Amino acid sequence: MAVTEPMIEKVRRLSRDPKHIRNIAICAHIDHGKTTFSDNLLAGAGMMSEELAGRQLALDFHADEQERGITIDAASVSMVHTNKNEEFLINLIDTPGHVDFGGDVTRAMRAVDGAIVLVDAVEGMMPQTETVLKQALRERVKPVLFINKVDRLIKEVKLTPEQMSERFIKIITDVNKFIHSIAPEEFKEKWMVNVQAGAVSFGSAFHKWALSFPYMKEKNISFKDIISAYEAGEEKYKELSKKAPLHEIVLGMVVVHHPNPVEAQKYRIPKIWHGDPESEEGKSLITCDPNGIIAFVVTKIVIDKHAGEVACGRLFSGTVKQGDILYMNGAKREIRVQQVNVYKGAQRIQVEDSPAGNIIGLVGLKNTFSGETISSKPMEPFEAIKHIFDPVITKSIEPVSSGDLAKLVDVLKQVNKEDPTVKIEINEETGENLISGMGELHLEVIENRIKTEKGLQVKTSPPIVVYRETVQIKSQEAEGKSPNKHNKLYFIVEPLADNLYQAIKAGEISEGRIKKSDMETFKKLEELGIPMKEAKAIRDIYHGNMLVDNTRGIVHINEVIELLIDGFEQVMDMCVLAREPGMKMMIRIMDLKLHEDAIHRGPAQMLPAVRDGIREAIQTAKPAIFEPLQVLQIDAPSDYMGEISKLIQNKRGQLIDMKQEGVTMTAKCKLPVAEMFGLSSDLRSATGGRGVYFVVDQVFEKLPEVLQDKVIRQIRTRKGLTEAQ
Repeated sequence: MAVTEPMIEKVRRLSRDPKHIRNIAICAHIDHGKTTFSDNLLAGAGMMSEELAGRQLALDFHADEQERGITIDAASVSMVHTNKNEEFLINLIDTPGHVDFGGDVTRAMRAVDGAIVLVDAVEGMMPQTETVLKQALRERVKPVLFINKVDRLIKEVKLTPEQMSERFIKIITDVNKFIHSIAPEEFKEKWMVNVQAGAVSFGSAFHKWALSFPYMKEKNISFKDIISAYEAGEEKYKELSKKAPLHEIVLGMVVVHHPNPVEAQKYRIPKIWHGDPESEEGKSLITCDPNGIIAFVVTKIVIDKHAGEVACGRLFSGTVKQGDILYMNGAKREIRVQQVNVYKGAQRIQVEDSPAGNIIGLVGLKNTFSGETISSKPMEPFEAIKHIFDPVITKSIEPVSSGDLAKLVDVLKQVNKEDPTVKIEINEETGENLISGMGELHLEVIENRIKTEKGLQVKTSPPIVVYRETVQIKSQEAEGKSPNKHNKLYFIVEPLADNLYQAIKAGEISEGRIKKSDMETFKKLEELGIPMKEAKAIRDIYHGNMLVDNTRGIVHINEVIELLIDGFEQVMDMCVLAREPGMKMMIRIMDLKLHEDAIHRGPAQMLPAVRDGIREAIQTAKPAIFEPLQVLQIDAPSDYMGEISKLIQNKRGQLIDMKQEGVTMTAKCKLPVAEMFGLSSDLRSATGGRGVYFVVDQVFEKLPEVLQDKVIRQIRTRKGLTEAQ
């Protein structure tokens, strides 16, 4: 259906009034019906035909998404909704539910202020619902709840109205309990979803109807009427979509319960931007000022055949116009905006300009990346977008034809932009290219897209697991000397306290280089038991490791501190045992003996001294390899309980919990990622095709002592490292 001129005019007019904008995302467990749900919202807003809603999958516009029946990429769309004679602009992002594509959810949450948490009425709250809700709350995104597939409770499970309301109360209680445990202190009570207030709605996205408590009162409809309509046959329940149209109830709930950008930025900006709130840009961001400094955060990059890179994201302040010269704070260079776009599913509509508070696409930001802060002048960038899970599976990838090697390098760089949770390592010397992702499906999809969308035939190695290295005791003091012998550095390494590591992992402490003015981080560290004086000595938090400056009275330290941090990060990327990344380490700089003359302490002198000193210290602190484990939930019929226990045991797994409800059972277990290859088919054969698993969490634990040497040897051989290196 073509977008008519008046619709674009409406979008343009409303985009200038932030009080009438709502930026929202839909998030849920895989297969709970998100994309069908968003189709309905689009149809209701006149963006596509009603007959196609639920079948067109308007926001799954990649061929592989429609083939697999899952959403892989987050897709954006703007639509207009009228609530009580007032028009609102709703910028919606539909996000994936599969854990392998969780990075897209995290990035989408940076762009929005509200989330519709969608839960299947039959299955209830599932592991991935918790993960996506955790991602939303971490970004200070306010949730509302939609309970989907209510038609299944009536037609398949055949519940009475009383049993249905019991089921709803259980789901609402579970969601609220989770919100209360994760939400920031000031929102624990405020953000719990309330049925009476209308922050919860129920319905069937497939049959296009929904109900909320206020709507039921206003229109005098009850669940008994819904059940009667289903009992009376198809004609009757089809009328429900006219009586209680899904888009009207849900978007009405969004308008009332989700904040507009002006309200949201007051409490979101201090969490996601660590600059000075009293500065010119600080005030502009907190008030969502269209006349202030331009501050745009890229949350997604789409490669368009005609336009090149399109950077989609949220404009937090200022007004972006076509032709503007803007500054990329990460890349540290200027670029010119060639186009400003608003979205309609896969379609981009060009506009002259767009003010603060909107989700837009910009063309012309060459070589940008997700999480980049684009502004009208250099400013403190936004906090890096932190993904809940790290890539744990790697494959080496090469073109089928050796003449395509240069093309492969370009394609991999593109893939990394489109999906920053993919880690790409391009080794120009050995010609080996590594691609790391969240799981087998993640890498399979990327490989498939390289072949189909980028037109490059590639072959990949069997999957490799990415391990971590850490220390188990406090080291001795170690010395690092610069090649010219004029500078000496002294380090001690010790294990990082558990509570600090967990706080970094949960996003309570931001990673990155710490400025002396970052009081919020210092206060948080003090709450976690680090004295303020010690907290202020922390210089960098990198991939779950800390660098602390314990030196006193060193005259030239400020001139070399950035080099010390660079060297520390390089060691944390490639540690001592097998050049795997480091985790959970606290590196202390104990003393520095520096040459008076700056020319003798440049990067060529300082970096080797830092690397050698830290590596030397790690060697004396009982270094060990930690392996990634995934905490899984396995659902299957209870007859297969024995088979599942056996499967978990055979894969070096630990059974954490096993529950039986009627004829089904749920097992919670921890499995090493190294043993998980082919798990889907093993589980299918063990349960006659009736078992499914979901990833709940990811942890790293020490690799059993008997496997340490064997695994270190295997990794070193694979990387071509000599024994002594």
